[in-house]
Amino acid sequence: MATTDVAGERGGPDHDEEHGDGHEHRSRWPLVAAVGAASLYAGVGLWFVGLALVPAVLPVALGVAGAVGLVVGLAGWAHEAFLADYWAGRPRGESGVYDGGMVLFLVSDVATFSAGFVYYAFVRVGTWPPSDLPPLLGSLVLANTLLLVASSFTLHYAHESLVAGRRRRFLGALGVTTLLGVVFLAGQAAEYAEFVAEEGFTLASGAYASAFYGLTGLHGLHVALGVVLLAIALWRALDGQFDAERDTAVRTASLYWHFVDVVWLVLVVALYVGAAVG
Repeated sequence: MATTDVAGERGGPDHDEEHGDGHEHRSRWPLVAAVGAASLYAGVGLWFVGLALVPAVLPVALGVAGAVGLVVGLAGWAHEAFLADYWAGRPRGESGVYDGGMVLFLVSDVATFSAGFVYYAFVRVGTWPPSDLPPLLGSLVLANTLLLVASSFTLHYAHESLVAGRRRRFLGALGVTTLLGVVFLAGQAAEYAEFVAEEGFTLASGAYASAFYGLTGLHGLHVALGVVLLAIALWRALDGQFDAERDTAVRTASLYWHFVDVVWLVLVVALYVGAAVG
């Protein structure tokens, strides 16, 4: 009886739920991040369409507070889900809940991008083509696409190398993936600069421009977040972390990065090829 009592106090179900050692996880951080994202979107929306109705300070305050809440929520969530989980020594089989969490997060992202594509669909049913289209199908978008597609392959190779115990290959491929993400962001910035400075194609150039910059900018924000995730994973890997049984952060970051890659291909087909050919 004494043994049962001690086990119940130290390692029983109640203890596991209270301290997060069992399969049931409760966290406030996803809620903080969701509220922050909602506030950020509300601030941006009011800035573009509601300045005639509300003081300018309101969308700015909502946007800043939302951005802070989103970053704090994601940071707390990542620490709780990955860093604390890693140091607790939780093996791969017990961390599937985080795979499911990432999938649900990506489902919400599908809804976010879908809203932008619905707006673009309304743009396309109007007068087409618009007279202010820049040269969309240039070498820069082709290079960016090849870079991002290649980065998915290098990240997959990195994870497979980790599972196979080939640590040096894992580190090299993860480093290459992170670098490709940074180069992609630089290429997108260069494309924006070319469109604005040389073509006069800005956010205020019409309905297509707002759809183009809105969707590609949203995607660029996701790529930037993915680069941060990869850089953190690389830093931890260089510190000697991760192995075949403790790879949760690498696995979930891979899910996110492959999603970002697929979204970019859809954007290229719809916004670049579809607009230029259509």
